[in-house]
Amino acid sequence: MQFNWQNPYPTIRSPLMARNVVSTSHPLASQAGLRMLLKGGNAIDAAIAAAAALTIVEPVSNGLGSDNFAILWDGKELHGLNSSGVAPAAWNPA
Repeated sequence: MQFNWQNPYPTIRSPLMARNVVSTSHPLASQAGLRMLLKGGNAIDAAIAAAAALTIVEPVSNGLGSDNFAILWDGKELHGLNSSGVAPAAWNPA
């Protein structure tokens, strides 16, 4: 096996913590999500932190205005989230 010492991140494993895991395409983004969990944030907080980090470390592949697919458990009910495509023309955040 030939090991490439030039790669600063020689592993493909993402950081994990007990019952939580953060997985992204870049180790620094995974670390950002994990730190959010360690500070008491939830999965949504960790996902936002990881997404924000990805806009820095992979600017041509990610953006804060991109699509989102998630399965969320709020403690009572399971929710499926499909946030892809454009917002409806009549949508108003107010």
